Amino acid sequence: MELLGPPFRRGHGGPGGWQMLIEPELHLGRDVLVPDLAGWRLDRMPRVPATAYFPLSPDWICEVVSLSTASLDRVKKLTIYAHEEVRHTWLLDPTAQTLEVLRLDSGRWTILSTQAGTEVVGAEPFDAVDFELGLLWTDTQKQA
Repeated sequence: MELLGPPFRRGHGGPGGWQMLIEPELHLGRDVLVPDLAGWRLDRMPRVPATAYFPLSPDWICEVVSLSTASLDRVKKLTIYAHEEVRHTWLLDPTAQTLEVLRLDSGRWTILSTQAGTEVVGAEPFDAVDFELGLLWTDTQKQA
């Protein structure tokens, strides 16, 4: 969040235009999910509502994949996100140090890119600003 927040949430060094939340509770139809990170374009969510949960599907989610969550993140959650028309998903694996960037096209996930290690990347939908992938591994290891 530290990497994306300033340029995409606040517009410092980037285009702005996003609301981003850490572990928001999503109530999408009958499904209740908590992605690690979620983002909504300002035109869809101009203000963060003062509610305990969000019924509006995000435009982007990021799941930090681990051995214990891989099946849930890659199978169940991706299926629900596709059904709810979440446009972009990042699957971040700190153990393998990989970032998979997916985009929803006609109801199906397309892998746009897979990066690893310390590459400098620009990843949809935040490809207006490049960042060093290695900084993500430092952030996720601090949270663990």
